[in-house]
Amino acid sequence: MYFVRLRVVACVLVLAFFPAFLVAQNSDTYRVYTTNELSGDLSVIDPQSGQAVATIPLGKRPRGIHASPDRQTIYVTLSGSPVAGPGVDEKSLPPADPKADGIGVFDVAQNKLVKVIASGSDPEQFDVSADGKLLFVANENSASMSVVDIAKGVVTHTLPVGEEPEGVKVSPNGKFVYVTSETDSTVAVIDLRTVRVIKVFKVGGRPRSVAFLPDGSRAYVTGETAGSVTVVDALKHEPLKEIQIGEIGVVRPMTVIVSPDSKTAYVSTGRGHKVFALDTNTNTVSGSVEVGARPWGITLSPDGKKLYSANGPSNDVTEVDLATFRVTKHFKAGTGPWGIIAIAP
Repeated sequence: MYFVRLRVVACVLVLAFFPAFLVAQNSDTYRVYTTNELSGDLSVIDPQSGQAVATIPLGKRPRGIHASPDRQTIYVTLSGSPVAGPGVDEKSLPPADPKADGIGVFDVAQNKLVKVIASGSDPEQFDVSADGKLLFVANENSASMSVVDIAKGVVTHTLPVGEEPEGVKVSPNGKFVYVTSETDSTVAVIDLRTVRVIKVFKVGGRPRSVAFLPDGSRAYVTGETAGSVTVVDALKHEPLKEIQIGEIGVVRPMTVIVSPDSKTAYVSTGRGHKVFALDTNTNTVSGSVEVGARPWGITLSPDGKKLYSANGPSNDVTEVDLATFRVTKHFKAGTGPWGIIAIAP
């Protein structure tokens, strides 16, 4: 009888805690990481609690940000070049600090910057190879792209790609890298088998970012001064169509990302204050939402249900529910949020 009572008590306890256990197992817990260009640090945001849970110093001008394939390491570009907008007279700027240039290596488990590795002059955007061994880095001041061996911490190749390179993206099959040139309004196509530029083609004015469809058939390239996104045949490496998404000079397309189901491309528009949605089947604008002052970097939650934008002048991050395409939350970040990613623990 004693053992029967123990079993009953045990069953009651299990039933009492079982719903809570299910909630804990099924909760979508993840962190949003934002580089803050002007305060030189990284904000770690917990979307569930609605606040930044940590701020970690990184170095000068952290901008581009990506995670390793296993999501255990975050890489961040650091630059000692002074902040300057388009057309600024470089003679009026303070001297650059080339010793500050590099790729910051942030350990997610330790929640700290563990080292900085070589990259090139004034690194801005970059991408990571599928095997996690290489970085492909756009060096704005030297009109080049560097190939960085992560394990050795050295630059193995440097290729000319056009003036003021920024957007960098590896094709889904891992065979090519696209690099945009802001000044030349071009995209350089690099064959990773030979590590050579095999083609250069024109796109909309001042291209800032590249995203591929998951099947690698098409790419999307933002044109800041054209107010457009260029659709590219990524098999032939040729532009197909230019999508005008807003008034030139008002809507300034910056970052583009594609949904996991490949149905939608999302575009941040800087001073345009909005994120636009593009239907990738029809290549037309399907919606827009105002997210804040000068949204730059954007990312999706690991489950693809939320979008987050880094808003520079307002020093915050906006959350958008993609089911309704409405803003649901705002989070404080550091000074000048720039790049952003979301990682599940």
